[in-house]
Amino acid sequence: MTFSEFHFIRPYWLLVFIPLLVFIFLSVKSKLRQGSWQAVCDADLLPFVLQEKESRQSHMPLITGSLATILAIIALAGPTWQRIPTPVFRNAAALVIALDLSRSMDAGDIKPSRLKRAHYKISDLLKKRQDGQTALVVYANSAFTVTPLTDDTETINSQLSALSSDIMPAQGSNSALAINKSVELFKNAGLQKGQILLITDDDQIEQALQQSELPSAYQLSILGVGTNEGAPIKLAQGGFLKDSSGNIVLAKLNSRALQEVALSGGGIYQQITDTDADIERLSSHFERTAKHGEALENDLLLENWVESGVWLLLPILFLSAFSFRRGLLGLAFIFLLPIPKNSYAFEWQDLWQTKEQQAQQQYIDGNYQQAAEQFSDSAWRAAAQYKANTKVAEEETLPQATTDTGFYNQGNVLAKSGQLEKSIESYEQALKLNPDNQDAQYNKELVEKELKKQQQQQNQDNKDQNKDQSDKQQNEQGEQSEGDPEQQDQDGEQSENSQEQQEPENNDQQDSKPEQENDQEAEKKSSESNKPEEEQAESTQASEEDIQDSEQQQANEQWLKRIPDDPSGLLKRKFKYQYGRQQQRKNSAQQW
Repeated sequence: MTFSEFHFIRPYWLLVFIPLLVFIFLSVKSKLRQGSWQAVCDADLLPFVLQEKESRQSHMPLITGSLATILAIIALAGPTWQRIPTPVFRNAAALVIALDLSRSMDAGDIKPSRLKRAHYKISDLLKKRQDGQTALVVYANSAFTVTPLTDDTETINSQLSALSSDIMPAQGSNSALAINKSVELFKNAGLQKGQILLITDDDQIEQALQQSELPSAYQLSILGVGTNEGAPIKLAQGGFLKDSSGNIVLAKLNSRALQEVALSGGGIYQQITDTDADIERLSSHFERTAKHGEALENDLLLENWVESGVWLLLPILFLSAFSFRRGLLGLAFIFLLPIPKNSYAFEWQDLWQTKEQQAQQQYIDGNYQQAAEQFSDSAWRAAAQYKANTKVAEEETLPQATTDTGFYNQGNVLAKSGQLEKSIESYEQALKLNPDNQDAQYNKELVEKELKKQQQQQNQDNKDQNKDQSDKQQNEQGEQSEGDPEQQDQDGEQSENSQEQQEPENNDQQDSKPEQENDQEAEKKSSESNKPEEEQAESTQASEEDIQDSEQQQANEQWLKRIPDDPSGLLKRKFKYQYGRQQQRKNSAQQW
């Protein structure tokens, strides 16, 4: 490149020269006006009229400040005269993992099972992928996308525990559909090539490559899971899977057929091992293929202009050092300030992550309460509230729901916070929108049972309390009734004495006065003695209520822990819905 192509990337910055020239003109004019005193004033009087002698004044700060500002404007305008080549395509090193979820993957010839071992291998493979995009597809009689192509391997890793043969709507082992689904993901992402890893034990895979639509730009590798001897297929309800004739099915691995299909697909075949040798070999193959593709893409280049204004930074700093004394540099840069914008308070993390990303990080770190406060998405906020066991006290804090899944999440949050009646209403709304929502139906029944149990417990507590009060009243009445015969005996004795002795009335009145005084003193003492007993009874009743509340809270927490937190239910409903929308195909004759 030559200087004939010199230009500015941002030429509008050159307009700042206009106010700068005005500033320089006014500064020079002020200097000249100050120097004109020598023409009208005697030289001996100049020291008393002017602050400094003209000889002591220096134009250096103005000159250096002006030069520094000029260079800064030129740098901001983006001077350039050369270009550098840049690759057009970024090497994505795309990989789609297709996992077989047929019943044969539940065989136990490798421990703990073929499917569990496949989970471990996928996790190890994801850890070794430093860059590139990865997707996950599962298949049986049909193929479904679990995670599209993404750079976030942690998302794929978090989904592995939910993958089982039970979530598939129809059984079989249609590897051709898995290959077609993988190719579809590549094309939707605009990738012209990629790698497909088929993790399967399909013993009838010979026709898969012929039935699939695999372009030559996409390579197919296979990780065989199982042993050539095979093993029976365990069922979830107990026993082993049997064929139509009643014989126990023995799932065997056809290594030779899998190897031939992998070679025909341009990839490699690797049988699963107890060590990391299988993952090491597959990872090396994927990296080697990616580097080869990168070398081919280097021929497709795009030339970008290189900014050279950064080289003016050193002279700008050098000249600015001479302008700090008079402060001219600060005044000059006022003209470079853009129009002020509204300022907002922010934290250090706001410079690097959005609020949603910060909330997601808080959720991953286990800080569910902070995540619930930061999430703006209602679904994620509901999940964080559920994990944090947040008590929802106001309607504004509830996740807004418009779908059956939203009402289901809302019901979970309410149930977690102990608001059982409102949670039942949310589950009912979810079932109105989707009557087939099995999770909502199950949680609704579970909450209804717990609510009924609490009501029965509350009724029993009320009965016990009423019974205690009635017993207390009966005891008080019994004490009063026991005191009446004594009074009657005293009256009888007084009447007999009055009849036998027949003393004068004045003596009876004198005798009755001390008796009345004694009765009043006794009543006063008895009332004073009853006060601490009443206070003690009230405090005992309050403590019993506190104990009942704490026990009830513990019971609620134990019950909430029994609510299943199973993401496989969501995938099962999703696949069932997608399977219903697909064109109806015949079920596979082989159900494993």
